[in-house]
Amino acid sequence: MELLVATAVGALTAGGIYLTLRKRAFTVIIGLALLSYAVNVFLFASGGLAVDMPPILSKYGEQAYTDPLPQALVLTAIVISFGMTAVLVMVSLGAYFETQSDRVDMDEAPEDVEENTP
Repeated sequence: MELLVATAVGALTAGGIYLTLRKRAFTVIIGLALLSYAVNVFLFASGGLAVDMPPILSKYGEQAYTDPLPQALVLTAIVISFGMTAVLVMVSLGAYFETQSDRVDMDEAPEDVEENTP
């Protein structure tokens, strides 16, 4: 099970880095989303992969339990990544409507700037 989760984290990270290095805004956003999914799976797996165990200690004896902290961290990370994805989509939509292109390169000089500015 751990090998499968580690492979999934590696594949999500590799795909996220590949897409983040592209020159289009949409693929950069998808790449950042994949990276956040990889971090979420890693955080969830850091608490240990336990099946059918309660997230709290029992007062009736020493019973195996699942650590609730990674679950809380993953829930918080999901909310934050959803909000940041929404912000990135809105910023890239604004840039697309202004320039009619979703390229992210910085090679071209802006046309609005005068050449004689100090």
